[in-house]
Amino acid sequence: MLRGIYRALKPDGVFLMQDIDSSSELHKNLENPIGTFLYTISYMHCMTVSLAQGGAGLGTCWGVELAQKMLGEAGFRHVDVQRLEHDIFNCYFVIQK
Repeated sequence: MLRGIYRALKPDGVFLMQDIDSSSELHKNLENPIGTFLYTISYMHCMTVSLAQGGAGLGTCWGVELAQKMLGEAGFRHVDVQRLEHDIFNCYFVIQK
């Protein structure tokens, strides 16, 4: 999907991606006040739905680090991760070719 978005994006285009704000590394999520909830969503819904549809099964807590890696593998070179002070649930990726 990310490669398809990369191909479809005009050279000066911007892709905004919103995702659950978690780390790809378990120990970095332990202090998150909603960390247990995020992992519950990940295992009980996101991962199973993905696997059932032939996806990679990454789940909710695939994390910012893996998202950045996968965006880079899709061809994106400019990935800026932003967080909103009032939103403890999400992070926002501002992405350009």
